[in-house]
Amino acid sequence: MTSTPASPQGLHVGLFVTCLVDLFRPSVAFAAIKLIEAGGARVEVPRAQTCCGQPAYNCGDRKNAIALVRQVVETFERFDYVVAPSGSCAGMLRLHYPRLLADDPNFAERAASLAAKSFELTSFLVDVLGLLKVDAAFAGAVTYHDSCSSLRELHVREAPRRLLTSVDGLSLIELGDSEACCGFGGAFSVKYPEISAAILDAKLRDIAGTGAATVLSGDLGCLLHIAGRLARAREAVEVRHVAEVLAGMTDGPGIAAPRQSG
Repeated sequence: MTSTPASPQGLHVGLFVTCLVDLFRPSVAFAAIKLIEAGGARVEVPRAQTCCGQPAYNCGDRKNAIALVRQVVETFERFDYVVAPSGSCAGMLRLHYPRLLADDPNFAERAASLAAKSFELTSFLVDVLGLLKVDAAFAGAVTYHDSCSSLRELHVREAPRRLLTSVDGLSLIELGDSEACCGFGGAFSVKYPEISAAILDAKLRDIAGTGAATVLSGDLGCLLHIAGRLARAREAVEVRHVAEVLAGMTDGPGIAAPRQSG
């Protein structure tokens, strides 16, 4: 997915934080803000934002999905661009909003307009702001997992890699099968745990085969899924969102799977 690079000066960007980032890894949002501002744009995080509606949409709850989608459109349509540090949520905004509201006379055009200016973070930095390097350092070898939504829905592949090559001290080692799913898929991992675990185990073997000490991705859902399995396997591989590395915000611990109660 590409766009003609625009002059970042004066651009007003609405950051769609995402539910998982808000609940489990707020540092990703702060990293995204730092990166967008480094590209010259102005960032705002609307307090009224909620879920993008994808969980309800994927589960067939069309009524609640549409209600959430309308609320997001009303909240974000005033911005020049909408950016999410997640291919999954960005894909929902960009591809599925117009389909959901196509027959709504009050929202069809508004949803299409929002979709056209909605981007995944690294794609926005490279393709819109024209940011080709970052002022960050990270010592060691990393590997990168492409989420299905980023890769297949949005066709985002080169942007994160292009930015990572500019990080001082970082060495990127590609996975043997970089296009393979991690097995998360939102509700898929809950409905089909055995299949999900088998897919994830193959991904972990691929990660181990690179010898990299850190695995990165642009989707927190994938990262939490991978981190949980790595912890259970007692594998000493750090898990981080790509935005944290690109922003030089890696002083804290890597991503850990949320603890389960009971």
